Amino acid sequence: MTSVGDSEIDSRVAEWLKWDQNEKTRREIQELVARKDVAELRARMLGRLAFGTAGIRAKMEAGFNRLNDLVIIQVTQGMIAHMKAEFPNSSKGIAIGFDGRHNSRRFARLAANAFVLSGIKVYFFKEVTPTPLVSYATIRLNCDAGLMITASHNPKQDNGYKAYWSNGAQILGPHDATICELALQHQEPMKGVWDLSALDNHPLFHDAHTVIDMYFKDAAKFNYYKDINAQSSVKFAYSAFHGVGLKFTPRCLEEFGFKKSNIVLVKEQAEPDPDFPTVPFPNPEEGRQVLEMSMHTADQNGCSIILANDPDADRFQIAEKQPNGEWRILTGNEMGAVLSWWVWTAWRKANPDAKTDDVYFLNSAVSSQIVKTIAAREGFNNRETLTGFKWMGNLAQELRQKGKLMLLAWEESIGFMPGDTLDKDGVLAAAMFAECCAFLAAEGLTLSDQLLRIYKQYGFHLTRNSYFVNRDPAITAQLFTDIRHFGGTEKYPTRIGENSVKFVRDLTVGYDNEQSASDNKPVLPVSRSSEMITFTLSDGSVVTSMFNCTLTMSA
Repeated sequence: MTSVGDSEIDSRVAEWLKWDQNEKTRREIQELVARKDVAELRARMLGRLAFGTAGIRAKMEAGFNRLNDLVIIQVTQGMIAHMKAEFPNSSKGIAIGFDGRHNSRRFARLAANAFVLSGIKVYFFKEVTPTPLVSYATIRLNCDAGLMITASHNPKQDNGYKAYWSNGAQILGPHDATICELALQHQEPMKGVWDLSALDNHPLFHDAHTVIDMYFKDAAKFNYYKDINAQSSVKFAYSAFHGVGLKFTPRCLEEFGFKKSNIVLVKEQAEPDPDFPTVPFPNPEEGRQVLEMSMHTADQNGCSIILANDPDADRFQIAEKQPNGEWRILTGNEMGAVLSWWVWTAWRKANPDAKTDDVYFLNSAVSSQIVKTIAAREGFNNRETLTGFKWMGNLAQELRQKGKLMLLAWEESIGFMPGDTLDKDGVLAAAMFAECCAFLAAEGLTLSDQLLRIYKQYGFHLTRNSYFVNRDPAITAQLFTDIRHFGGTEKYPTRIGENSVKFVRDLTVGYDNEQSASDNKPVLPVSRSSEMITFTLSDGSVVTSMFNCTLTMSA
């Protein structure tokens, strides 16, 4: 091997070429070495991937700091070591699924092979499947863990590794850090892991397909108005965004009573396609620029509602045709307001005499606070969490273990958790929104009408969200340091616009002066690996600045 003049890089390259058996990624590293591209080799070889807001996500390239066959094996070996330490005598196993991205099936099979070779039973979805089905399978099959290979709505160059623990929720600390630490201790691939030829016939390798019917059976408990749905004339245009939703979301609508003729597929985006050829960015949250094809299909087929999933069907977007022919794309906060009203109203009608003391709705700290207002008025409970469904899923499970009824969790980035899964579920959310639309139509109302009625009843809750992408951790750190030392002082800002700052909550350093009775310690968990500062202003409005990282690099 030719030296690049950096002993640390040379050492890591030597390890890579010793362990990697994928000729394509071996060749990538060899070509970088031949060109002596030290900067690119440093970026790829010296960092390590870690679990962020929604698992590990990274570009699919060669290198220890990217996603590829070798890194999938190494992270899986860390997970195996952790599972064996936590469940030393267990035979419950792990549920594994994958989406339609490049390499997803191969990554999932390599991981499955590592598990079975280590004596851990695998329940494997042999076809592409929505992310929420893996959370559901982990719970329903009583597994010790779950794994989904997906990068959700990331660009096509990316993939990801999303891990669930035995409760069916995404892993939190210390599990995430421990898995990564153990991966570093188990870097050399185990014997036989590269050979997938015997996987399908291994006695510990089981088909998870049977859990799909269970999922739809359990989803039926959230179907309150099947007769209305069956008689509804509302037509829906559905897009799977080149993802995995085609066999699941339309079926869920049919299970809810809708006729097949009510559902029109956006055919160009119906089947899985890892190149996402018709959209600049495979995320329906991006709005009109990615929903144009859905709008065209809807217009051509007389549909008044657009339903869209992201590529792994854990997110859901809705749009409604207005009387003037224009399309209104609801924001995540608007959708959350409508679904909160709908779930509460439908549940209350079905349970008119039930006490509400133990009923809970969850939403993230950066989402609209309208649920808090509705809860105070109606007498149920609202809990706020950190951003991400790993926090909401685990809190939901804690509440259920205490005998509480958790009806809905959501956040503004079009994520909704309305069912028995402990992760966001775009399949069930689509069916529940469709039922809400059918119910409103029977009352002579639209989604827009109902949203206005909600605001009139509970107060207008206006939000404005924006983001920009920064890939330099040093710049991010400086931005938040400047906020904490505003104007060169040692203090946070005291005014924002025309309003004075009433309270400051900084979940990175663990400070919340609204909690002065408890030494300014925040109620929400402190997360020192991320950035999040919230200002409550004198007029009652809230401003949050945060760094939302789904890919964390650590040296």
